[in-house]
Amino acid sequence: MEFQFPILSVIVFIPIIAGVLMMLMPAERKNEVRIIALAAAVLALLLSIWVYITYDQNVAGYQFEEVYDWVPALGIGYHVGVDGMSIPLVLLTGVVMFTGVLISWGLDDRPREFFAILFLLATGVFGVFVSLDLFLLFFFYEIAVFPMYLLIAIWGWAKTREYAAMKLTLYLFVGSVIALVGILAMYFGSGLETFDMIKLEEANFSEHFQNIWFLPVFLGFAVLGGIWPFHNWSPDGHVAAPTAVSMFHAGVLMKLGAFAALRVGIMLLPQGAERWSGLIMVFAVIAVVYGALIAFMQDDLKYMIGFSSVSHMGLVMLGLSTLNKNGLTGAGVQMFSHGVMTALFFAVAGMIYDRAHTRYISELGGMGKIMPFAMIGFIIGGFVSMGMPGFSGFVAEFPIFMGVWQVSPWIAIIATTSIVITAAYILRNVRDVFFRPLPKKLEGQITDVIVLDKVAIFTVSALMIALGLFPIILVPMVQTGVDNILRLLGGA
Repeated sequence: MEFQFPILSVIVFIPIIAGVLMMLMPAERKNEVRIIALAAAVLALLLSIWVYITYDQNVAGYQFEEVYDWVPALGIGYHVGVDGMSIPLVLLTGVVMFTGVLISWGLDDRPREFFAILFLLATGVFGVFVSLDLFLLFFFYEIAVFPMYLLIAIWGWAKTREYAAMKLTLYLFVGSVIALVGILAMYFGSGLETFDMIKLEEANFSEHFQNIWFLPVFLGFAVLGGIWPFHNWSPDGHVAAPTAVSMFHAGVLMKLGAFAALRVGIMLLPQGAERWSGLIMVFAVIAVVYGALIAFMQDDLKYMIGFSSVSHMGLVMLGLSTLNKNGLTGAGVQMFSHGVMTALFFAVAGMIYDRAHTRYISELGGMGKIMPFAMIGFIIGGFVSMGMPGFSGFVAEFPIFMGVWQVSPWIAIIATTSIVITAAYILRNVRDVFFRPLPKKLEGQITDVIVLDKVAIFTVSALMIALGLFPIILVPMVQTGVDNILRLLGGA
């Protein structure tokens, strides 16, 4: 058997190895710590790009697989691989990790510990996206969740960090415990004595079993995806988190919940998904419209972005709930598009806060003259958020609405009202933050963003424009993953 380079394992464990190296460094050697963090992020990003480019879409299915027995007595294996749905999310994690390091370059409060814990989270995120074993997926899922408490409670916004960190942790752990019970039910209910998801796809669980266990599994994971009515932890977590953590939180961590809900709930319990899809669709459309309305009311820039994330992740859940090709394809593209967009939004919000020491929109103004590059980035993110043609948001949202229309035209019509609301608050906030006169108390305080910030803004902005103009770079990839989901749904 010829040797195959374990590229997925290397991607997964690069961050944690870098984290250990950083913890071995003396605390005062902050620049060396930053260089190690950047080197690890660049390497993970390059390998993610390599996997993306070399994935054979003609063959499709799971590729770059690695299978090792871990605890064979319990049917637990180290089984990783990627398909058309997970590869874009691996790439997204690489992008957010790279830009998060650039944005955090100026962090002076224990950067060694900050980057080490952030990279532990990154290992968990990469691990979930490549796991093909249920136990392994849950193992990495927990690794991705618990560092959030430390990152927010230690480095977060002093006013709310303890409350937000605990609230986030409790919500996510309750959700994951419920999902774990569902996973154990699937393990014992299959009769196969394995956690291997490829084998469980063919387990033929009874319809009664699927109807009972789909909701606990799907909603248990979807809590992390910010689904209504279990979304309440998310905006508070966004607001309290330091900038790079907000980027990870909105950019990839919420995708973790949606991806696991899809991978474990819909793909392993397809009949249960068909039975409960209507309820998921109702939850999702409420999140879409409610999130947009609450975002419209916010004066705090990060709360606005936080509730906007609830709205846009509602679109992902809406796409998943259609169980048809258009909706599922749109949901896959939206996970990538929204991840890049919110990473950009939170990066710019962090740059503004670092200089103005306020996030209240009513107290800001004139940023466009002093921070033109940041303004352009925010406007591009706004166009994506509004679903403007020529940007990645349109490529993602249009097929979602098409898929929803096929199931329920009324739900589609209600959901599209969010586009108008989103346009209203994005355009208003662009005007207020960047084009109003600079308030007197901020005169002389605000400086332009540094070169590393500009590199981060350019990277994510270019991605959103490229995807908007050339959907072929992502959509066919996602469709190969969707074809497998439809096969499991019985050609639905």
